[in-house]
Amino acid sequence: MNEVTIFIDFEFSMPEGRGQKGFFPEIIEVGLLAVQGGRQEQFSSYVKPRVFKRLSRRCKNFLNISQQQVDSGIPLQSLVAKLSEYNEAGPCKVVTWGNMDMKVLKQNCQIAKLQFPFSGEFVDLSMEYKRFFGDRNQTGLWKAVQEYGKDGTGKHHKALDDAMTTYHIYQLVEKDKKYLNRSESTTIGDRVDFSALREFLAQ
Repeated sequence: MNEVTIFIDFEFSMPEGRGQKGFFPEIIEVGLLAVQGGRQEQFSSYVKPRVFKRLSRRCKNFLNISQQQVDSGIPLQSLVAKLSEYNEAGPCKVVTWGNMDMKVLKQNCQIAKLQFPFSGEFVDLSMEYKRFFGDRNQTGLWKAVQEYGKDGTGKHHKALDDAMTTYHIYQLVEKDKKYLNRSESTTIGDRVDFSALREFLAQ
């Protein structure tokens, strides 16, 4: 069975300030691209917050999202059930930009007493990118794609657009890895200019 690779991005709720008692981030939007063999499937939805149901003004402004949009979204339980379907479709690899997406999903599942939906491999592509290019600091998603001379897909901080941009960076990095692995190590003949040596000896 072909491996399912899931490129996923969540957007989270935010507190108005630091003083919101007991606040924790909740998933309010999901975007994903599932790739299996040559087949691709997209999924995108707003998600209703369970505990802190009213979005802060800061959150609405930062994500350009409205209370009506999240109120019309799916419940967390439906999101987890949907992710479980992808996980059960074959050996599963989940690719995210950064580690917050899976951390928040795990926390949301624990608080809601839902089983975490993924059981396969997890790839933090931002760390892969950092190691591959030898960067000292982690690079933001859209800065990374711009460093490749490309543009991000759609709008930044829109879940499906960020998931698609993650997929495009993944393809670019994998292509570079294959190119480097394919490059054969040089021979002594590649490193020494024998024509110059012959001319020197002929003098």
